[in-house]
Amino acid sequence: MKIEKNRVVTLTYELRITDENGEPNLVETANQEHPMVFIYGMSGLPDQFEDKLEGLNVGDTFDFKLAAEEGYGDFDENALVDLPMNVFEVEGSVPADMLEQGNYIPMSDSEGNQLQGRVVEVTADTVKMDFNHPLAGKELAFKGKVENVREATEEELAHGHVHGEGGHHH
Repeated sequence: MKIEKNRVVTLTYELRITDENGEPNLVETANQEHPMVFIYGMSGLPDQFEDKLEGLNVGDTFDFKLAAEEGYGDFDENALVDLPMNVFEVEGSVPADMLEQGNYIPMSDSEGNQLQGRVVEVTADTVKMDFNHPLAGKELAFKGKVENVREATEEELAHGHVHGEGGHHH
């Protein structure tokens, strides 16, 4: 069975990005024990990622790169935001260890959208947060194998995610 819209796809892969020295750096692995499982066309993954997989069959391997703009976009300087220290207070004080450089903190914007922000810099009054995707501005190199493809169930399609093994459990 081949990869196409509304099919559940199971992949194993390695994702590498090029570091500042031009060397490929392994940043993510989906293996047999923890594969990537998603509904093709409903994954929320970059469109170009899905496009590169379309039509592949179980057992096929893949090896492709996505330029930054095809993956998670270019690094956006406007996604670097200085927030007042009081935003991080819980019951009147900032929890110890919360604002360490490099920490990711779940937050929401004024419309209630969930965001992940990375602490870049902490001063006495403000915290500089980076709301770019961690892989923004990076070329993504994927190498892997199609482990399984099956039809998605009506329930999976209605919910927009995979149920059962490798997927969501209600």
